[in-house]
Amino acid sequence: ISRALGHLEKVKEMVEEGEDCSKVLVQLAAVRSALNNTGKVILKDHMRHCLVDAVADGDYEATENVCKVIDRFM
Repeated sequence: ISRALGHLEKVKEMVEEGEDCSKVLVQLAAVRSALNNTGKVILKDHMRHCLVDAVADGDYEATENVCKVIDRFM
């Protein structure tokens, strides 16, 4: 998340300085990429722990909720 925040701060500075919009859009793409990577890390951890535990416990409601989160993220 700190990486995404750093990129976002750079976008703010670029806009305030009147930087060319194409450069700002490139920086925004870096923000999106950093957020996406963070989401993947969180999702991977969530799947390892929550999904595995839910399946082991036979908690199908929790399993369904994890699948919904995965669908929304993807």
